Amino acid sequence: MNATTNMSRDTALRIALAARAMPGISVGRLLEVLHQKVNGELSEITLQTVTVTDIKTGLADLDSEEEGGEIGIELPGIKEAVRILWGEGDAEYLPVAVPLEVLPEHSIRVAIASNNGERLDGHFGSCLRFLVYQVSADSFQLVDVRSALDAEFAEDRNHWRTKLIKDCQVLYVVSIGGPAAAKVIKFGLYPIKKNEGAAAADILEQLQQVMRQSPPPWLAKLLGVSAEQRVRFERSQEAG
Repeated sequence: MNATTNMSRDTALRIALAARAMPGISVGRLLEVLHQKVNGELSEITLQTVTVTDIKTGLADLDSEEEGGEIGIELPGIKEAVRILWGEGDAEYLPVAVPLEVLPEHSIRVAIASNNGERLDGHFGSCLRFLVYQVSADSFQLVDVRSALDAEFAEDRNHWRTKLIKDCQVLYVVSIGGPAAAKVIKFGLYPIKKNEGAAAADILEQLQQVMRQSPPPWLAKLLGVSAEQRVRFERSQEAG
């Protein structure tokens, strides 16, 4: 009986997601490294003993034993894998959300697909978490951080991820496929792609500028601005 037999669901999930953070590394390959570096069974606790050096040297050792040479995993990918193995990293790695007791008037809820810190850098179908903000023309607040790890066990991952943020009105992603976008829109979310990614604050400040100036009809409707008010606002701008 090997050390994988009694592995918990959460442990298996961490390992699968950690492997995905390193392009070209299969789950089986990562398991080989972990079995070499971890004493005893693989568990959520023992995974926290794994270091970047362990993964780096373990993969190098496997490469030297196999034909084809070194795959060459980038260090940021290994660091991300270790954070996942640890359970999404420490307190400094994850932004801190502060729920609002009273929502600002004419505000919307925005979800940002993220893998690292307080940044937009995630694809809808594979991001580790969604950062959820309450945004008005004058302020924005991180109100929740929602892990998307359990999507790996869902029959329909896109549907599961969409339900996770169904209380939001706008979704920012680095990319999203057509079928996933259709599900998001069906739930009443407006998806916006930013291929280059950015700091969440920069993305939200850009959105606020649009909210303050002349929001497009879809955004004005979300903000609760009536058609009559929008026409009046546009006329006052022209008069000015």
